[in-house]
Order: sequence, then structure tokens, then C-alpha cells
Amino acid sequence: MSQPSLPASIDETLALLERGGYVADRALATVLHLALRMNRPLFLEGEAGVGKTEIAKVLASTLGRDLIRLQCYEGLDIASAVYEWNYAAQMVEIRVSEAAGDTDHAELSKTIFDERFLIKRPVLKALEPSLSGAPVFLIDELDRADEAFEAFLLEVLADYQVTIPELGTVKAKEPPIVVITTNRTREIHDALKRRCLYHWVDYPDAERELQIVRRKVPGASERLAAEVVAFVQKLRADEDLFKQPGVAETLDWATALTELNEMALDPDMASDTLGVLLKYQDDIERVRGSKARQIVEEIRKDLPRDPARTAVPAV
Repeated sequence: MSQPSLPASIDETLALLERGGYVADRALATVLHLALRMNRPLFLEGEAGVGKTEIAKVLASTLGRDLIRLQCYEGLDIASAVYEWNYAAQMVEIRVSEAAGDTDHAELSKTIFDERFLIKRPVLKALEPSLSGAPVFLIDELDRADEAFEAFLLEVLADYQVTIPELGTVKAKEPPIVVITTNRTREIHDALKRRCLYHWVDYPDAERELQIVRRKVPGASERLAAEVVAFVQKLRADEDLFKQPGVAETLDWATALTELNEMALDPDMASDTLGVLLKYQDDIERVRGSKARQIVEEIRKDLPRDPARTAVPAV
């Protein structure tokens, strides 16, 4: 079965994302299209929960490619990200050789540093050929990794290759589709950014966020979806929160209220479920009670009586 081809235009890229359930603006589709056509990594920066990681997942599913994910964290090293040798299996091989009377250490060294004893981690797997085509390689939350690991990635992103001292250089025959995300907890070095196409993923405007809720939470009533989105948009615009709710939290809240059979945003229920939307107690205390009631009253003044298929007014 043939795999879907890469989109030939920006419009086709938009359609590709749409098929995967991702509601993107044209600027994002444009830079993604260019990254695919130019074989360049796509560097996505933005607040947590705005949909950066989802782009890689959607690409993999719509293009029929494998998704290889490298989740970055402090202390991430080559052994965890690229490869390591299976020392236990190598030791068994040495014991067997010695028991058989093989004492040629030079020859034994060649044997135990064979690919059979190589444990491949995400970076190495991303460079391997695949019947379904080059994989989508997601390097997630790079800002959590140490700068030393970031420097290591320069060779990978520039030439799509890594060097294993005992085996030599492993180079991808077909470059993987690389998506790098960062939440900007620290700055990424310019040397790495220069190898990528950059895009800032912002919170969606009200209209696009409503489209996302409609797509992802089809069980939500039109009024509930519109009021949830208007409530979240107003929080982001007017409230000085420690952590603004992302799109993921909006979807969780709409899903939770739908599970509770809510057809519209009830102020008391909104207060009781704020833990789905906000993740810091100070933020919850700031919005709970009278503030939640005030926000609901304000957004209802702006929303039409029948919100079906209407956009949420910008706040």
C-alpha cells in the first residue's frame, strides 16, 4: 500500500493538518510546508499546551510515517538518546568465547562491538530506513535538556548522521521529518536554531479555538463550547494568572463539563471544576466564586442567544 505523498502546496498542507484534526492558521501551514519541502527541521516554540507536540503526531498519522519521540529532560545523555552497548550480552559472548578456547582479544573486540549488541535509542532509530518512509522525529521540550546535549544535536540536525566510535558514521539515507519543540524555559543556542525553520505557536484566537473544541469535543453543546472558549479567552486577556490555560486545558474542561451533562456554563459548576482548567491553587482562588460568576455574566452579554456555528467575540 502506497504512503501519502508530501503536500505540494500550502493549501495541501492545511488540508493535511485538517484531516488529522489539527486546526492550524496559514502561517503555521506555510512554515511546515517549507520545512517538508526543504528537508529542514521545524523548530516550534510557545507556551505549554498550545499544540506543538500534536503537530508531529498529526504529521505521522496523516503521512503514514512512524513517530519516534525523544522526550528531553535534565541529564539526558548519549546512552539514553542515541545508543548504548548491551554490556550483559557482550559479557556472555566473551565468556562463551573464552570457554571455547578463543583467546584472540583483537578478534573478540571486533565481535562484541557488532551491531547485534547495539541498543538503539530514538536518535539512531530516526536515522534508520523504514518501509513506510522517513519517520517523523519529535524532539520534545528541548529546553529541558542540558546545553551539552543540545550541542550534540548539531551534527544530527545538520547532516542527519551520528558517529559511533566502534562502528563509524551512521547517516540517514532519507532525512527524517524533524519537529523540535520548546516551552522557552531557557534560550536555545543560535547554532541550533540556524539549522531549523522557526515558528512561534501562540494561543489560538477565539474563532480558531472554538473550531478546535468543536472538532475535539463533538459531544459538547454549541452553547457550552462557545461559553467555555469565551471564558478561557477572557482569562488569558484580563487575568494575571501564574499559568494561562492552554488549548489542552480548554479541551479537558469542555470534556469534563460535557461528562457532567452541562449544556451551558454554570458559574457554580465552573468554580467547582476550575482544577481541570487551572493548575495552580493561587490561580484557582483568584477565579473561584464571584470572579467566575462575573466572567460568565460578561461573556453572555457578548454571545448571541443561539451560538450555533457562530464565532466567539474576541475579548
